Amino acid sequence: MISLSEAEQKAIEFITDEWELSDQEKNLFVINNSRKIDDKWWYMVEVTVNNLPDKWVVQVYDDGDCDPCYTFISPFSEQEKSTYLDKLPNKLALAVQEERKGHI
Repeated sequence: MISLSEAEQKAIEFITDEWELSDQEKNLFVINNSRKIDDKWWYMVEVTVNNLPDKWVVQVYDDGDCDPCYTFISPFSEQEKSTYLDKLPNKLALAVQEERKGHI
């Protein structure tokens, strides 16, 4: 069984691997919230990018695998899908924009 901090790291790695992001971009991700689900063998981990309201919710199993059907949550509409992305590295900004587009 992995620890909560290991589950948090696995969630960040899963997202950055999914979008093929660099280590520099990976360092911009932070954990918003995480918890072990009572009586279950998995964790729910909410991951954000520094200062953005968007978040990925990833289910991490006790063996360290992540459920590929994660949830992306964003408050932005179709017209606002590039809001606050101008200060992010290009590839990370594109990933967030694509997630927002798929979310809408």
